[in-house]
Amino acid sequence: MAKIEIYTKAMCPFCTRAKGLLTSKGASFIEIPAYMDPAKRREMNDRSGRNTFPQIFIDGKHIGGCDDLFALDAKGGLDPLLT
Repeated sequence: MAKIEIYTKAMCPFCTRAKGLLTSKGASFIEIPAYMDPAKRREMNDRSGRNTFPQIFIDGKHIGGCDDLFALDAKGGLDPLLT
């Protein structure tokens, strides 16, 4: 099973949508609440080059945010990464 990491912030509708998509596919993930944690936020920025939420990584590869995750799924590219 793939290692999925999601940097999130509370009350973020994009974070909720991304987690919902992954959950609907039976994928488990590690949620990293980074909004109020400066060290985790800096880690997210360093890894992704972005400062928006969520930021999603699958097996260490940066997927992007919620829209990127849904676009990857629409192209049929998400399922192969989850196995």
